Amino acid sequence: MSDAAIRTADLGKRYGRITALAGLALEVPRGAVFGFLGPNGAGKTTAVKLLLGLSSPTSGEAWLLGAPVSDAAAHRAARGRVGYLPELFRYQGWLTAREVLALHCDLMGLARSLWQRESDRVLDVVSLTDRAGTRVSTFSKGMQQRLGLAAALLGSPDLVLLDEPTSALDPVGRHDVREIIRALRAQGTTVFLNSHLLSEVELVCDRVAIVDRGRVVASGTFDELLAGDTVRIRVTGLPDDGLARFGTQQQRDGEWLVIRGMDASGIPDLVVEAIRLGGRVHAVEPAHESLEDRFLSLLGKDP
Repeated sequence: MSDAAIRTADLGKRYGRITALAGLALEVPRGAVFGFLGPNGAGKTTAVKLLLGLSSPTSGEAWLLGAPVSDAAAHRAARGRVGYLPELFRYQGWLTAREVLALHCDLMGLARSLWQRESDRVLDVVSLTDRAGTRVSTFSKGMQQRLGLAAALLGSPDLVLLDEPTSALDPVGRHDVREIIRALRAQGTTVFLNSHLLSEVELVCDRVAIVDRGRVVASGTFDELLAGDTVRIRVTGLPDDGLARFGTQQQRDGEWLVIRGMDASGIPDLVVEAIRLGGRVHAVEPAHESLEDRFLSLLGKDP
């Protein structure tokens, strides 16, 4: 058994004839900031619900901080070391920010003598100290998102699961959340981040997994996923597989050949080889592949 913060093996969930998750295999190293990406309906939220025990799998197994989800007692103990910010949340508008946090302290079984100290700490982390006594009904959506993040950080959890934590924030707020996530990583906390904002993921995550139709279609570090540059070469009179030794993935688009995963320094050799094989080179366009490009290509979409 690995010492991963999260691990799943052939994890599946069906609702009648609908498959929400199919054979999910995932491993999140401890202390990493891990991005979990995929289109709507890919199974991301279902996976989080299974990890937290909010839903039961129909197949496979998952481990949360080393505790198998199937072992109720061990899993319950592990959940006590997990902070969670769901995408959709609502707090009682008549409560103040401090009262919301006190309620969460109570629900998580934190000693009452620690409530004020912990509330003060997390309010400071999310820059809401001056609004501690303000009713939540007066908060903007972005401020409520900050309050939700504060609740997820109570008790200094070993693992924090964040579902779209920056979706309601302005650029300054997104920057602040990135800094919070980096600080969590620096202290050894594992962060599992669901987000559709690929630019945010690129700025903060160490590793990512891209899931589609309930399965992981790619995972690894950015260097592993974005293996080299992308080169588009417009060439005619060349066999389809004439340049197969260049790059890790090739795709034809009319007269254009798109080559992913090659180093731009190899372009002169690419052109020489195309000409040697009898091809006519009309244009060469090098570009560094972005996470969005890779994301779309894995989902079978044109960047």
